[in-house]
Amino acid sequence: MQNADDGLYVGIDVSKKSLDVDSLPLSHRAQSPNDAGGHQNLKARLLQLQPRWIVVEASGGLEMELVSVLATAGLPVAVINPKQARDFAKAIGVLAKTDQVDAIVLARFGQAVKPALRPIKDGELRHLEDVLTRRRQLVDMLTAEKNRKLQATALIAKEINEHIEWLEQRIKGTNGDLGRAIKESPLWHAKADLLSSIPGVGSITVATLLAQLPELGTLNRREIGALVGVCPYSRDSGKMRGKRRIWGGRASVRAVLYMATLVAIRHNPVLKSAYARLLAAGKLKKVAIVACMRKLLVTMNAMLHNNERWAATLD
Repeated sequence: MQNADDGLYVGIDVSKKSLDVDSLPLSHRAQSPNDAGGHQNLKARLLQLQPRWIVVEASGGLEMELVSVLATAGLPVAVINPKQARDFAKAIGVLAKTDQVDAIVLARFGQAVKPALRPIKDGELRHLEDVLTRRRQLVDMLTAEKNRKLQATALIAKEINEHIEWLEQRIKGTNGDLGRAIKESPLWHAKADLLSSIPGVGSITVATLLAQLPELGTLNRREIGALVGVCPYSRDSGKMRGKRRIWGGRASVRAVLYMATLVAIRHNPVLKSAYARLLAAGKLKKVAIVACMRKLLVTMNAMLHNNERWAATLD
């Protein structure tokens, strides 16, 4: 049984217009508007309460401003995947879903699981994330337009071509923005220099890791694998032995890591050899690729931790 001496665990349910708050073991139920004033008021209240953990559910970006305010104030805030929250609620028998119920479930999740705290994000890091997000949106639009062109009439195809040219120019512009942002930060530039020394790891992969995986180089191999979502989990029950699968983690990081791995298993001697060994051992191609993703991630984590370039990590 948890007691008050263990500290206060706060859950914050974020919606477009409001923030619903509750806590354990002492309840401090409240509601604030999800705007700058509400964020500042909530920050002041939480600084008075000095919670041990604050848990916020990722809400499609609606939580970002609040999390930035709380983290910058030195408050211990963790952002979790919505699926984690719902699975936890089902596990403890909470089937109802309201904003206040969700808040207390998040508090209970913090009390039971103690999820990884979110590092403080400064303005430069937030800018890098914004540029990456915009680039991803542009790439998605470009792919959609190219698909539409296949079915379009000559007149519409001409308009689509013009839009494709514009999108390609904008993507080039965001690539330049990413490069400048990294060069202007001595810390990022040093990290980017180390990561870029790995055959198969390009500038977009590096920028994504810097912006969306700031924990890289600070965790152990198991923790970093679980955080990204490349650790396979068992699906066994009784005598049934299910396939081990990866799930959870940071999808955007995993996506760029996957693409980097596809390049690396062709051009990186260490990953190419590891991939060949896995196939020779009878592993499916998809399983082998995931294993190489994990190896690449763990290698990058060790490189940043030890401040080593790629050549120093070959074994």
